[in-house]
Amino acid sequence: MKIVLRRDVPDLGKAGDLKDVADGFARNYLIPRGFAVAATANAVAQIEAKRGAEQRQHARIDEERRALARTLEGSRVVVRAKAGGRGRLHGSVTAIQIAEALSAALGQVVDRREIEIGDPIRQVGEHEVSVRLARNVSAKVKLVVEAEE
Repeated sequence: MKIVLRRDVPDLGKAGDLKDVADGFARNYLIPRGFAVAATANAVAQIEAKRGAEQRQHARIDEERRALARTLEGSRVVVRAKAGGRGRLHGSVTAIQIAEALSAALGQVVDRREIEIGDPIRQVGEHEVSVRLARNVSAKVKLVVEAEE
């Protein structure tokens, strides 16, 4: 029996997959539990329409992220932190502080998990930070750490 999976089923497939399974497995397990529906022309058309809509949405989000990356590329962000006499910070600059500074500068929310800091930033001065906006979209931002007065 041909079915269309409505949810991910371990060892069978992902939601939206068209599968050929045993009649009893489909009638007694998959369909009653809502894991699948019979593969009618209407069900297959709905799945294809949903897939197309998801692809368009992902493409739109990726384009927005690329535009944000172009805006961020090469920009400067200033973070103030407590520092000692020789420019050494009391602690380090965190991804949360950088995300808050970027959000304030852009007027758009930047999540702290998108910030990639190589080594901990414990010194006053200029540092380079990477902002990963999507799977294959990232931007380099100059981070200026200044001592608080």
